[in-house]
Amino acid sequence: MSPEESGITFSIDATEGSSRRVVVGIDIDGPFTQPILKLHFPRWVPGSYFLREPIQHMTEFVAKDETGIVLNSFRYEVDAMKIKIPKQAKSISITYKLLATELSCRSNHLDSTHFHMMPPFTWFLPTSGIDKKRMNNKHSISLHTPTAWSAATQYKLESSKSCKGVLTGNEGTTYLFSSPNRDELLDGIIEANENENINWQVDGRNHILKLWDSGGHPVDQQMLEKFKGDMNKVIQEHHALFGIPPWDNYVTVIQLTEKLRGGLEHMNSQTSMLPRQCLMPNHADEYRDLVSLFSHEYLHQWNVKRLRPRNFLDYDLQREAHTELLWWFEGCTSWLGDMICVRSGAWSEQDWRKDWMRKMKRTTARNGMQFESLSESSHDAWIHLYRGHSFSRESQISYYNEGELAIFCLDAELQRRSNGQNGVCNLMVELCNKHAIEYDSANQLGVTYNDIRKALTSMNGGSRLGTMLDSLMKNRQLPNVEKAFKYYSLKLISDVKKGDNKESEDDAWLGITIKDSMGKLVVTSHQTGSPLRELLMPGDEIIAINGRRTDSKSKLNSSLKGQNGKQANIIYNHEGVMKSVDIMMVEKVHHKVKIDGKGNQKWRDYISSRQG
Repeated sequence: MSPEESGITFSIDATEGSSRRVVVGIDIDGPFTQPILKLHFPRWVPGSYFLREPIQHMTEFVAKDETGIVLNSFRYEVDAMKIKIPKQAKSISITYKLLATELSCRSNHLDSTHFHMMPPFTWFLPTSGIDKKRMNNKHSISLHTPTAWSAATQYKLESSKSCKGVLTGNEGTTYLFSSPNRDELLDGIIEANENENINWQVDGRNHILKLWDSGGHPVDQQMLEKFKGDMNKVIQEHHALFGIPPWDNYVTVIQLTEKLRGGLEHMNSQTSMLPRQCLMPNHADEYRDLVSLFSHEYLHQWNVKRLRPRNFLDYDLQREAHTELLWWFEGCTSWLGDMICVRSGAWSEQDWRKDWMRKMKRTTARNGMQFESLSESSHDAWIHLYRGHSFSRESQISYYNEGELAIFCLDAELQRRSNGQNGVCNLMVELCNKHAIEYDSANQLGVTYNDIRKALTSMNGGSRLGTMLDSLMKNRQLPNVEKAFKYYSLKLISDVKKGDNKESEDDAWLGITIKDSMGKLVVTSHQTGSPLRELLMPGDEIIAINGRRTDSKSKLNSSLKGQNGKQANIIYNHEGVMKSVDIMMVEKVHHKVKIDGKGNQKWRDYISSRQG
């Protein structure tokens, strides 16, 4: 291999978990094309639409040549380093340390029990000083861990051995992996801990499940076996739709925590983080969420990783890459991922209805669709979804949640016009065939809005749906979900019946979200139609209603009983000053969020498996 064809060796030592610092190395062989080598730290994690600054966690940067001489290096711009290269230098070795304390699915985390590695949070990438083509060569990844740990990753394992780590001298196991190019290097993950790698095959394709609990709580083995069985069902249902993937192993990392939740897809892997109750018996809602999240991230193998916005084909990791298509890549994935849960049998139909009601409640409680379209929400993800505040949902929407509602409406209409022959799932398959990476049939990689619209209108039943798609994605309005359900002989009703003992029509409603903490009731946000919208602000503490102290949610609810239509006095604390306001109490607004009816044969066909 000529020097120009060589890749780079990226190293990590995770044997000092108690320090919470990872030791990192980068080895670059010459030739060097300039006297200055520039390296930039990535700021964008693909799949998470927000700029971050992982360079803030770096310390102790040192660069040496092959003789061990320390080279001059200094910070450059907000995210980079410069290294002066001597003319005679044949290779450069770089070391530094990273603080790895952020527990999330999109960052590095190291302690004495595990290491979760995210490449954009780990390595500088050379941006000038070597031939840029070398970044798309094959790269080596060296990981040194405590001896008792094993590693799960989609990187290709080349070798492993017990030895002292090159970066620290600590005893452990060194794994040597490889990655074929820059994008797969950046989109790989590693989870290393003492838990075994659970290996099995589905449709001839190897799957690896790697678990870690942040508190060391043992996993219930019966629930684990149940989850593996449901994973199989979900995987097979995906394969029935898209075909069995030609690419290699798939790695699922599940991190169990006290409260944190999140998921991030990668090329042939995912990290999904959920509260540990999801794998405890008798926690049906939490388990349903686990299955849904796995299905969502698994679907991203196609819809995001292979089928991408055209401007995402070559990631620029130093700046935002905007797209107006996140309603498709996230909203459509949410819709189809959950539908696959039902079709596969991993979810019951009742599971789907419960989750749909949760989403409808989220939409109707604070409806921002009158102020922001799905295209706008997608484009502004960097400044809206990831930078939410107490008033966000009043004027902004989620391309996940509202995108799913819109896709469901489009799908029902496509089903109706094609007499059940086509749906949005067929549209996704068609787009993959025409535009997805690693598809031999693709004629142009990446998609635009016009590509999606053209594929839709070219389908049987879709010839006149371009206008509907335009309206759903570009207009600021709530999609007509009731009309979509009518096609399936279903309807939406309130989840509260008249005469329900839980709520009385005589009870009042304040329309606010409250945090109950340390004997204080603090307003966090307003709901649609709240009588307090312009009177109490987020951060205000409710002290008393009609002279009665309200220092808990139960006392607040007691103060609201029988008060609908009556005047009430509210005493509250605003910025340390006691204030009082009189309002007319109102009845709670009951939105149509619950699915009613058994559905017709079209509905039964819609939720049935696509497996032969």
